Amino acid sequence: MTALNRVPSLMVRAGTASALTIAAVGGSIAVPGVASEAAAATPATKALQIAASKKGAPYRYGATGPYRFDCSGLTLYSFKKAGKKLPRTAAQQYNKTRHISAKSRKAGDLVFFHSGRSVYHVGIYAGKGKIWHAPKTGDVVRLQKIWTKSVWYGRVK
Repeated sequence: MTALNRVPSLMVRAGTASALTIAAVGGSIAVPGVASEAAAATPATKALQIAASKKGAPYRYGATGPYRFDCSGLTLYSFKKAGKKLPRTAAQQYNKTRHISAKSRKAGDLVFFHSGRSVYHVGIYAGKGKIWHAPKTGDVVRLQKIWTKSVWYGRVK
């Protein structure tokens, strides 16, 4: 049974109880782009939740948080808060991950955008073809559909 299926049955049993009450007694609330509570125990899914919590934070080149980020700054910050160490740049992060296929990707894996052999951008895979990332100057941290097939995937060790 998925978290989405449990919420309606809990609401029926709980009557007028609030979603916060349900969460407090062990229910779960589904949040788009964030892993379920069963998966939340891994550093990768914790990092995903941390990145999602930064929604709306402004992009700033070279920034590593906690209020402004560039792409690799967001991944570095999120994984550091989840207990994993990553190097600073997207290319360095790619070199430190275990490379995996698109079929093997899971929520919390890193998605590396490349041109030829050069990695130029990174985000955290949120599932359903979407990533949390800090796109570019003038933009903010957000959930976005992967827009190209020129991506590689990496799992933080």
